[in-house]
Amino acid sequence: QVQLVESGGGLVQAGGSLRLSCAASGRTFNSYPMAWFRQAPGKEREFVAVITWNGGRTRYADSVKGRFTISRDNEKNTMFLQMNSLKPEDTAVYYCNADRGIATMADATEPGNFASWGQGTQVIVSS
Repeated sequence: QVQLVESGGGLVQAGGSLRLSCAASGRTFNSYPMAWFRQAPGKEREFVAVITWNGGRTRYADSVKGRFTISRDNEKNTMFLQMNSLKPEDTAVYYCNADRGIATMADATEPGNFASWGQGTQVIVSS
């Protein structure tokens, strides 16, 4: 059974940094794009960042561009999200996802394309 487990969230002051991790077990996603999403209270889940299978290309939501960096380590089957200059509006539950049926970056940016989700990791940014 495939499992993606997010970690690294927490409470941080505005302007601070956090590094999220996404560990895959049960199956590898080394050949597929992986993405980060987030969902704030009362809002729909939204795309944050996506990375190609080899890390060669990345794409970010405009709201996080220049502040967040997505990366992956295929040998460890793990993906990361370095978040700098955090703002209160970054407060949300952050989720990672990948699917062997989603092979393009464009498709991997759409939350509705994923059939299942993990528990996520909570990020709270205080002002």
